[in-house]
Amino acid sequence: QVQLVESGGGLVQPGGSLRLSCAPSGGSVSRLRMGWYRQARAKEREFVASIIWSGGITNYANSVKARFTIYRDIVANTLYLQMNTLKPEDTAVYYCAASTQLSGEYEYWGQGTQVTVSS
Repeated sequence: QVQLVESGGGLVQPGGSLRLSCAPSGGSVSRLRMGWYRQARAKEREFVASIIWSGGITNYANSVKARFTIYRDIVANTLYLQMNTLKPEDTAVYYCAASTQLSGEYEYWGQGTQVTVSS
């Protein structure tokens, strides 16, 4: 069974940077679209960013625009989220997701990686 595996989370001070990675494990995914979501404690999961896998078109939540960059390495088959100028409110579990469709629900999800922004 194909799974998405995230890595790169950790503890960082406000204003710092982290890069998250996500790659499929146990097989391949014919994805058309991938995204990052996050869920802070006691809050609903929220959209962070998405990318059309082949064309590279991106979309961002307003809260992360100009600070986060989603990109992919097609050869390495890996999705990334570069997070700069991190704020305490960015603290959450970050999940990557993949879809075989250009819109609608994501069919594949990772297990999540914790990002904590604190001094």
